[in-house]
Amino acid sequence: MNKWFESKVAWRYIRSGSGQSFITFISNVSIAGIALGVAVLIIVMSVMNGFEAELRERLLSVASHATVSGPDNRLANWLDIDAVARDNTDVIATAPFIEGQGIFLNGKKLSGAIVRGILPERETAVSELPSLNTAAGALQAGKYQLVMGASLAEILGVTIGDRVLLMISEANVTPAGLLPRMRRFTLAATFEIGMHEFDRGLAFIHMQDAAKLFRFGDTASGVRLRVNDLYAAPQIVRTIAEDAGGLLYINDWTKTHANFFTAIRLTKNVMFFILLLVVAVAAFNIISTLVMVVNEKQSDIAILRTLGARPGSILSIFVCQGTLIGIIGTMIGVALGILLAVNVENVVHWLEGVLGFELLPPSVYFINDLPARVIASDVILVSSMALVLAIASTLYPALRGARTQPAEALRHD
Repeated sequence: MNKWFESKVAWRYIRSGSGQSFITFISNVSIAGIALGVAVLIIVMSVMNGFEAELRERLLSVASHATVSGPDNRLANWLDIDAVARDNTDVIATAPFIEGQGIFLNGKKLSGAIVRGILPERETAVSELPSLNTAAGALQAGKYQLVMGASLAEILGVTIGDRVLLMISEANVTPAGLLPRMRRFTLAATFEIGMHEFDRGLAFIHMQDAAKLFRFGDTASGVRLRVNDLYAAPQIVRTIAEDAGGLLYINDWTKTHANFFTAIRLTKNVMFFILLLVVAVAAFNIISTLVMVVNEKQSDIAILRTLGARPGSILSIFVCQGTLIGIIGTMIGVALGILLAVNVENVVHWLEGVLGFELLPPSVYFINDLPARVIASDVILVSSMALVLAIASTLYPALRGARTQPAEALRHD
């Protein structure tokens, strides 16, 4: 028989006429189900990819690629560590810092935050966020100026030029007893990273002012590093610590936020398998579709067998039919999924406008937008799984059709 014979017959069965309108309807439902499942999988995986990439970028713009620090949050020989790090060819830039916790007060309003003392001219080489770089440039030593997150400034009710009281846990000994150490700072600028955790919980002051406030003298908390290979940061910072010698604490972004990114990847995998069940249900609809086609086409099968068609040829017809349904559904799903994934942020904004409330509150999801990143390997994986499930669903009805006995089928026709 013609090598395209099975495919032509399978395509005709998919496009059955009005006499088989119910079979056509079930076929269309199967196609729509597979398309919907594939599209949802691509959208969800793209959003998870974008979410992970966006969080990594924003976290590293503040948290640094790696950090070398000393015991008790003090690194006396930070200049030596800084020199060793700058001599390393894998290090792009370094920046010393002093870090502690404090409470900001403005009248009756107060909020706790991490206070980081920086050298603005060095920090801009380590930070990746333009808005933070611009804000950090507003700091001047000795003037006790402050740069804080926009959300923190909103909580305190302060604007640029206002003075705010910073109180730290370390105490001063006075005739009246122990009093918290405090100092008034002038708000020089605000920054907005887009992550609620930092926009409301982080503030920058000049490193010289931080040294006076925290009584650090010429020491620092540590040195922040920016490296040329993000994923080699653990090995690079370990090499620097070994070259420098002494008691040092090293950290990198893979350790600081390891649980966070592991949770994201785990969530992505779980959602993949859960949503794959949607595709599986749609794919198994192909079984009922093909069983009805086999029952409807008993006489056609018998005639084909009488004309010399082998059981394998009959089996191929129904496998081709189910495969075509899977291919059509997968192609529609891929196109729809990529289209919606690329425009998912606009879709979410539209839904928020229609529903009248935020679908993704920044306080819960860390970011105030919904990024999406379509990765080719994910699209290929989803498409392959959908096609495998579709083909697997054809085996039982195809075998049933191949076992049809011509004489028996014609006698009951």
